[in-house]
Amino acid sequence: MDVSIAYRPAYSLGTITLGGNEEVRVEGGSMVGMSAGITLETAATGGFFKSLGRALLGGESFFQNTYRAPAGGGELMVGPALPGDLIVLTLAGESLMVQSGSYVASEMGIEVDTRWGGAKTFFASEGLIMLQASGSGKLVLSSYGAIHELELGPGQRYTVDTGHLVAFDEAMGFEVRRVGGLKSTLFSGEGLVVDLAGPGRVLMQTRSADAFLSWLIPQIPQRSSGSSQ
Repeated sequence: MDVSIAYRPAYSLGTITLGGNEEVRVEGGSMVGMSAGITLETAATGGFFKSLGRALLGGESFFQNTYRAPAGGGELMVGPALPGDLIVLTLAGESLMVQSGSYVASEMGIEVDTRWGGAKTFFASEGLIMLQASGSGKLVLSSYGAIHELELGPGQRYTVDTGHLVAFDEAMGFEVRRVGGLKSTLFSGEGLVVDLAGPGRVLMQTRSADAFLSWLIPQIPQRSSGSSQ
C-alpha cells in the first residue's frame, strides 16, 4: 500500500494505491472516491464488544470498512471530516496512542483498539479518550489544522491541551490533569491538559474543534420561546 497526500495542510486528500487483491481498513465516512473494481466489506472489526468500545469510548464507527482491490490493483481516496492535514506513519511492531477522531485508515497488519487515557471531569468537556494502534504497517491519521511533530528526549516533559493532541508513542509516560485550579479551569478557556514525558514522538494539531465550537455556538441566533414554528 502506498499513500500520497495532496492539498496539505488545510484541505488534505489522501490517495491510497493498492496492489492486486490488497486490502485496506478505512474509517466510516472517510472515503472520497475509488477506482473501478474495488469492493467494500463492512464488519464489526475485532468482534462485538471491541467494536462497541471503539464506538462508545473512542468516538469511532461501530463498523469499519475494508476495501479490496481487484487483481489489477486500484486506488482509493480518503479525506478527514474537518479541514486539516493527513499524515502517514509506518509502525513496525510498535504501538501509538491516537486521539479519538484522528484515525482514517490503516493496513491490515495494524489493530485499532480503545483505551482510556484519562477520565472526563465535572470541570471540562474534554476527556482524553485514546485509540491504541499497534502492529506493523502504514497508518493514516488526520488533524484539525496542520500537524506539528515534536520529538521529546529522555526525561523531557511537555504539556499539551487535550484538544490539540493527535497521537503519541505508547511507551511515553503521561498524566491527564486540569490546567489549574477551579477558577483557572472555569474561566481561562482551557480544560484538560496532558503532561507527556520523553523519550518519544508527539503529534499535535494547530486547531482545536472544542475551541472552535466554544466560539461558534454563542454566535448562533437562538429561537425565542415565543416564536412561531
